[in-house]
Amino acid sequence: MQALLFDMDGVLYNSEEPIRGAADTVAWVRSREIPHLFVTNTTSRGRDALAAKLARFGIPASPDEIMTPCEAAADWLRSRGAANVALFLRSAARPAFDDLDLLPEDAESGAHYVVIGDLASAWDFATLNRAFRLLHSNPEAALIALGMTRYWKAADGISLDVAPFVVALEHAAGRKALVLGKPAAEFFQAAADRLGVPNREILMVGDDIESDIAGAQLAGMRAALMRTGKFREFDLAGSVKPDAVLDSVAELPAWWGRQ
Repeated sequence: MQALLFDMDGVLYNSEEPIRGAADTVAWVRSREIPHLFVTNTTSRGRDALAAKLARFGIPASPDEIMTPCEAAADWLRSRGAANVALFLRSAARPAFDDLDLLPEDAESGAHYVVIGDLASAWDFATLNRAFRLLHSNPEAALIALGMTRYWKAADGISLDVAPFVVALEHAAGRKALVLGKPAAEFFQAAADRLGVPNREILMVGDDIESDIAGAQLAGMRAALMRTGKFREFDLAGSVKPDAVLDSVAELPAWWGRQ
């Protein structure tokens, strides 16, 4: 192994609480000059805000070291000269799309692309129904999911993430979403390309058995599951078998040294 990908929420912190030992582990990685990136399905805030959050927990990082589905989707849309893009995102995550041709936030028709991110409590029937109307009005409109994370560990407990809303729209509109985030292989490949390291030499460190572990393994990487964040013992009973299971990211340096 030559490089690392760190999930953020559930691995380095839980919502607004740092995970013990995370800052020391990242400092160890930097001292060894191990290539690494922070990869997250968070679409509730931009990379600048995420970098500031890491800094509050003693983990200095530049925005360029963080990969989110927002940047992946915006790059994909730009590469196609996309027009008439409908965004379902919190305002803090919208700047990544500022240079694109966006529909008004109350539009119910005319979309060529419908982009679904994490709206958390801003989801209601009217909002979900507007996304459906945009898809229904144009059978050729692409449904784009910014990741397919099912749930996450919020400050007040387990909470729905983007996937349940995407699946509802897939079912109603009768089309599959293009996923531009974890667990899509394209997202992990983009991370590998940025690192300049072969996939087989990269270790993904995550707490989600599907988005982090299965996604990375399907992309040809190794993956270590942390017993933090959303981890449940039940995760180990399924068909996905992590390459390692650690109590927390604090154990990573010792485990790495044994490999």
